[in-house]
Parts: sequence; C-alpha cells; structure tokens
Amino acid sequence: MKLSKLVLGLSLALGFVAAASAQTTMKISISTAQNSHQGIAIDTFAKEVEKRTGGRYKIQTFYNGALGGERESIEAVQLGTQELAFSSTGPVPNFVPEAKILDVPFLFRDKAHARAVLDGPIGQEMLVKFDAKGFKALAWAENGFRHMTNSKRAVNVPEDLKGLKMRTMENPVHMAAYKGFGIMTTPMAFPEVFTALQQGTVDGQENPLSVIISAKFDQVQKHLSLTGHVYSPAIFLMNKAAYEKLSAADKQAFIDAAKEGTKANRARVDEDDAKGVADLRAKGMTVIDNVDKAKFVTVLAPVNAEFEKQFGKANIDRIRAVK
Repeated sequence: MKLSKLVLGLSLALGFVAAASAQTTMKISISTAQNSHQGIAIDTFAKEVEKRTGGRYKIQTFYNGALGGERESIEAVQLGTQELAFSSTGPVPNFVPEAKILDVPFLFRDKAHARAVLDGPIGQEMLVKFDAKGFKALAWAENGFRHMTNSKRAVNVPEDLKGLKMRTMENPVHMAAYKGFGIMTTPMAFPEVFTALQQGTVDGQENPLSVIISAKFDQVQKHLSLTGHVYSPAIFLMNKAAYEKLSAADKQAFIDAAKEGTKANRARVDEDDAKGVADLRAKGMTVIDNVDKAKFVTVLAPVNAEFEKQFGKANIDRIRAVK
C-alpha cells in the first residue's frame, strides 16, 4: 500500500512538472506606455491568449520601447528572436512594400471608413501579403489619425509648416508627403522622440491624440493642430514559423485574441479622441481645431499625383469607395 501511494505521489508530481513545462512563454512589445491605446491592445491580447489556450501559452508584455523601437521589434519578429510585436504601420513598408498605400495622406474620411477598409476584403488581402516576408499578420488594429505638434508656432495653414524640423516615422510615404509641405523631415525611432523635442533637436512631431497624450508631449510641445493628415493603422505581427508550430485550435485562439485586442484598442482611441483636446488644452497646449483641410489637400496635389502613379489610381479609388 505504501509503495502504491509513493508511485501515485511521484506520478502526480511528474504530472505537475510536465504541465508546468508545457507552458510556452512568448514576448510582445510596443514603443508606447502601458497606459495607452497600444498598451491596452497587448494587455488584452495576452489575457485572451492565456484564457483561450488554457494557460498553455503565456504572453510577456513589454512597453516603452523596452525591446527596441517599432522597426527593431518588427525585425526581431521576422528573424524569430521575438515572437510577437504590436506596431503602427510606420516602419511596415520597409518589410511589406504593399502596405505603403495605407499611409497615403487624406486617404480615409474618418475612423469608420478606415476600420471598414481594414476589416473588409482590402485589409484582409493585405494581411496575407505578410506571409511571404516571415510574418503572420494576426489582425489590424489602430493608431489613429495623426496631427501636428511643434514648439515654434501655431499651424493654421500649410504655409505655417514651411521650415519646421519635424520628426517623422521611418516611412517613405510620410516623408514624401511632409516634404511636400516644406517640412524638414527627420526620421527617428519613437523612443528617441521625447528627448529630441526636449533638447530642440527637432521642432515638432506628428501623431494621433492617443500617442500625444500617453507620451506626455504636452510637456515639450506648445502648439497642436488637428490636421488629421494621415490615418495610422496598427497591426499584430507574429513570427511565421512560431505561428505554424501552433495547432489549428491554437492558431485560431491567437487570431481571436488579436481581434479582442483590436476591439479594446479602438475603444481606447475613441475615448482619447473624445477627451484629448480638452485634456491637452488644460495642460497648456494651444490647440487649432478648425484647420482648413482642403488647403492641405490642395498643397499635396503634386505628391498625391505621384502616389497615384506609384500605387495605381484604381487601387486608391477602391479604398476611397468603401462605405
């Protein structure tokens, strides 16, 4: 009897060890703070993965560029040294050139239009383009509409941008557009931006309200103009080989978890957009909220003509036509 109890005890102990060792830990990172629209995206994703896989997969979350900027994180996912990343599409065209079209200025009417495009056939076709580059794109999420801030002057019309030294994302479409405004573009990884603004290395930057708020740019920037010049998607990316190792059920669990992360992320963007202007004004920023966007569109006409040649007018029109 004692022997059988001992065997049973050992069996149970070994069972617990096997169960513990069966848990796989993966890393996911963002360049912004945990208390942000991106933070809530990966926190929700991590919770949902663990729940949907019965705890067999645990997602470690990293914030504030702890594992590097967006481009470095995407490179790490492509190489397989990091399993997952959540990123804006800023550096994505360097890996998947087809994604450039999403960064065309004034392409999307509003968030509802952008979400309809990304959740519909166009966005889903684009996700598949990542497969050949070593990624599994799990889901589109959101960074938001980008607005201009600077420490020099209020920007009411496009001419006010001329000569400003602005940090831009490492994105060729953005850089071409901003040069069209007469901006002196300075591509820079996000974790470096606050210090660059603080030290006057650059005069300004452009980002959605969610990012401006969570990064505390009001501490180093005086002027905000609600230009809404570019819609910035975000994306959940996974290393393709790591994804392929999952069972069919676990693959679906990761995709569903990313979709839940997207829901939480978009809700936070909506919340930040609703209260952001009042918050930033209260913190001392001068906010221009009646920008004449038509003037900005007109100034960019030559640049947009080049984009039509580059991406195909039919492809741009197809996006614009989505209801």
